[in-house]
Amino acid sequence: MHSLKKLILFLICCTLLVSPALAGEVNLSVAASLKEVVNELSDSYSHKHPSVKFVKNYAASGQLAKQIEHGAPSDLFVSANVEWMNYLKAKKLVDPGSIGTFTYNTLVFAGTPGKATSLRDLVKLDRIAIGSPKSVPAGEYATEALKKAGLDKQIEKKLVMARDVRECLMYVERGEVDGGFVYRTDALQAKKARILFTVPQELYPRVVYPMALTAAGGRNKEAADFLGFLMGGEAKAVLAKYGFASH
Repeated sequence: MHSLKKLILFLICCTLLVSPALAGEVNLSVAASLKEVVNELSDSYSHKHPSVKFVKNYAASGQLAKQIEHGAPSDLFVSANVEWMNYLKAKKLVDPGSIGTFTYNTLVFAGTPGKATSLRDLVKLDRIAIGSPKSVPAGEYATEALKKAGLDKQIEKKLVMARDVRECLMYVERGEVDGGFVYRTDALQAKKARILFTVPQELYPRVVYPMALTAAGGRNKEAADFLGFLMGGEAKAVLAKYGFASH
């Protein structure tokens, strides 16, 4: 009888340990600029696979990478630049064989029409929103463009730092700044702000969104299946709808 009780307790413990996997939970760590795309795609996927539940975390790519490094639950990481993916790869926190390119974007300057028509006009503005270059790829791209254009010193005191590209756009929409550096896809969703100009591509590296399973995600079949879904035709169609480029 005593042995039977021990066996029952052991089986209960085993069930508790494997229950998260049975629940089909997939933890997503995704660059903030992809929020609408991934929400739509994960909803579509859940409709076809009701047993799969997504836990979504949207933030700046650097912030997400640091969270993963410090043990935050994550099965799939989508970054807004290659650097933060390489950062996790070097620490063996992503499955290198699963790394691929999800999509591409373009850096623009958004604000109230008439405020500026080129980078040179920024010296006339008072306040300019930019993602913190230490963790926000859009801010890093913008900083590089300003340096190459020789404008970084002239406008450094005008810059208002944002935690991610969405916060940057929020400052612009509220009129708290004269304009801000955001992705084209973000600006297209703005209610008040408009694209004032596109930052010349020769001034910064192309905006690439790499994606990969994390070390934990490599052991999660549902995460691997969803990664495959993100490489398919439906995902490309949704990306195009929101203004992202596939090549």
